[in-house]
Amino acid sequence: MIYLDNAATSYPKPEEVCQAMNYFMRHIGASPGRSGHRLAIEAGRLVYEAREMLAELFGVENPLRIIFTLNATEALNLIINGVLSAGDHVITSSMEHNAVMRPLQAIKEKGIELTIVNCSPAGVLFPQEVARAIKPNTRLIILNHASNVTGTIQPISKISEIARDHKILFAVDAAQTAGCCPINVEAFGVDFLAFSGHKGLYGPPGTGGLYIREGCEAKLKPLVYGGTGSYSEFTHQPDFLPDKYESGTPNTAGLAGLKASVRFVLDRGISQIYKHENNLAEALRAGLRNIKGVTVYSSGQLTPQPQLSVVSFNIAGFTPSEVAVQLEEKYQIMCRPGLHCAPLAHQTIGTFPQGTVRLSPGYFNTLDEIKTVAKAIEEIANQATCPMKDNGTVLLSSLEER
Repeated sequence: MIYLDNAATSYPKPEEVCQAMNYFMRHIGASPGRSGHRLAIEAGRLVYEAREMLAELFGVENPLRIIFTLNATEALNLIINGVLSAGDHVITSSMEHNAVMRPLQAIKEKGIELTIVNCSPAGVLFPQEVARAIKPNTRLIILNHASNVTGTIQPISKISEIARDHKILFAVDAAQTAGCCPINVEAFGVDFLAFSGHKGLYGPPGTGGLYIREGCEAKLKPLVYGGTGSYSEFTHQPDFLPDKYESGTPNTAGLAGLKASVRFVLDRGISQIYKHENNLAEALRAGLRNIKGVTVYSSGQLTPQPQLSVVSFNIAGFTPSEVAVQLEEKYQIMCRPGLHCAPLAHQTIGTFPQGTVRLSPGYFNTLDEIKTVAKAIEEIANQATCPMKDNGTVLLSSLEER
């Protein structure tokens, strides 16, 4: 079996992740911060050490500025619902995941104005287009760091400068990039960074979090209120981090796994992980471009554009689902077809409503596997009975115009 669906959830998980979760369930098991006995204290220490690991990974000075959520979606909902009020204006892009789009569409009913900045046909966002969209009442800019459809890495640092110049809060969805490429929140200049634990960080499902820049907690209302294990004599929510945003019993077993997975990433080095995965993705793109009838959706061919290890393609004469079924049933290759929870992104690159076949190599994949996958796709493409499309890659012609 060749697993190429790491953009959805990374697999396999490092063995130390499984061991850490098993150890917690067998030998600790208590709730952090809810009791004074040694098991509860040990659980609390484990959770704090997970924060420390993530702080090291993201260049965060104070680990308490990282709060835990069930996933990146919850973190994004916290930002959107916690920052925006009636009369505010928010800016996003046409390449966003529904984890951003759906909360934004829902909050419009509360009197919030939304501007969706169109990206290029290759999924590239131009900072000047964001600047043009700013209004006097713009409160928040929220964008993905990289697309889950094309892997295009957006110019976050340049957009953060625009946000700072206009005193606008800037939030970044790093669900696809955390663990896959270097992230430094200070260098990026972001106010909020939402991340997933189960993708590039190689942690278990049900883990994720949010970095909150110092001072921004005063502008961010909690999404959930309840018991935190602190200030139990009061009925109002604590106002300090992380307790302000961490009500209820946490997924401590999952955080034990996340701590181990981040350690795994740190030990191997983000740059080395990115290099390995990028080499696999480039080899895959190169192989697919030579197959008659295959169209690869890429942003980095005409003009250098950083990308993640995410490769979307279609085969003339086949729907994405038909290709995915053949890949699994005939070749034991696991991928994801369709719209990838990002319909506007597919409208942007011209693949709506059928979507694409997405292959996303990860750290545990090999170059030999990539060669096997390219050969399988070539065999499928050769079955087509309808007229073939020309070879090629969908590219941004307007890149050269700007």
